[in-house]
Amino acid sequence: MSASSIPSRIRCLNKTQKLSVAGVSAVAAAALSLSLVPAHAETPAKPQTEPQAASAAPVVFSLAPSAPQARTIQASIIEQHSTAEKLVQAADAAKAKRVAAAKAKAQAAAKAKAAAKAKAEAAAKAKAEAEAEAEAAKRSTQVTTRSVARTPVYANNLDGWISEALAIMKAKGIPGSYDGLHRNIMRESTGNPNAINGWDINAQNGTPSCGLLQVIRPTFNAYHVPGTSMNIYDPVANITAAANYAADRYGSIDNVNSAY
Repeated sequence: MSASSIPSRIRCLNKTQKLSVAGVSAVAAAALSLSLVPAHAETPAKPQTEPQAASAAPVVFSLAPSAPQARTIQASIIEQHSTAEKLVQAADAAKAKRVAAAKAKAQAAAKAKAAAKAKAEAAAKAKAEAEAEAEAAKRSTQVTTRSVARTPVYANNLDGWISEALAIMKAKGIPGSYDGLHRNIMRESTGNPNAINGWDINAQNGTPSCGLLQVIRPTFNAYHVPGTSMNIYDPVANITAAANYAADRYGSIDNVNSAY
């Protein structure tokens, strides 16, 4: 059969045959086997020199697959669809897993960063507090050192006692001089802090004069200078109390030149 004769044969299909072809093609276009077998086709015995008219006999087309073939095709399509869905689900799951892992990693990094920041801030705060304490201790030591350095050390003798008493008298506003104190001390006790008069009128009245400036107990108690000892025989306490009494009665210990 020549190629030029195929279109003429197709044109000769009747209406029923054309509908059959269209229906079968719509059902199984993806995997159909086409069989074009005419009902009375014959092979010519010898070549024809002149074209002959096509046979008017109906042509039978076998396009529809058998039932098992259709089920096989349907099962294959379903299997492919199921496989595609599984692949999509697996891809979605893998993507979700990657997103979750990235999110967890970012959260862990942020948490670690926050912890490191808090640790650094705590360390800085502790360091600042330690430095502040060290600076305060240093200043306190310096103040104590300066205070000790400013505090004079007085000798434990008459000169030292008078000098210390004069410093206290100056701070308390009690008048008097070194010469006035020394002069009266030498007259009253010759510089003996434990001297006591057991024969004068005060002694007879039960209140003997005591110490460097021979002060009786009532006078010592009344004119005692705060910050000094309450011991009447203490040299500095005795001098300052006597000078305080003399300042109240005579204006100053310097004005005393006899028993007072």
